[in-house]
Amino acid sequence: MDKKEIRVAYRDKRMELSEQERMRLDDLLLIGFQSAGIPFLNSLLSFWPIEENNEPDSHLFTEYLRFRNPELKVCYPVADFTDRTMQAVLTDVDTPFTRHELNILEPQGTEIIPPEEIDLVFVPLLAFDTEGYRVGYGKGFYDIYLASCRPDCIKVGFSYFEPVDRIVDRHEFDVPLNLCITPYNQYVF
Repeated sequence: MDKKEIRVAYRDKRMELSEQERMRLDDLLLIGFQSAGIPFLNSLLSFWPIEENNEPDSHLFTEYLRFRNPELKVCYPVADFTDRTMQAVLTDVDTPFTRHELNILEPQGTEIIPPEEIDLVFVPLLAFDTEGYRVGYGKGFYDIYLASCRPDCIKVGFSYFEPVDRIVDRHEFDVPLNLCITPYNQYVF
């Protein structure tokens, strides 16, 4: 399947999930993430899930890591749609968020953490393949950002569904995940 076909199919599959089913799957994703053996980290780039897209609840995974490490620097992305770039903005529990383009909630903080200082990135996705490549929403923000991160930065995805065999139209600049958690499996790449 190509990215366009995958995007349509997996967006539809996600939209068919009831809120109760998503909550159950989120609990299973959290259990899988807790058992994944993520090392001690200094910094995390998370993302605010877009509820209308039925995205996995990344807050559960972020708060789990924050509980394990109260000193963890938690960042959220701020995107510039004119040049397709993204920055990691440091947040705390009091940081306000504002809804921007494509219904994305972004932090109103001012301290930017450079990509080379980020240890772990939660990467949003619609689907992924057996080699760790993902299909996102098609804007390329994360691939551009991830190319600037250190080689040892851990890239993690969360999916309600198992992988497709192969994304046939991968681009040379697509950055694969290191780990993807599904409700019933952990895929290490």
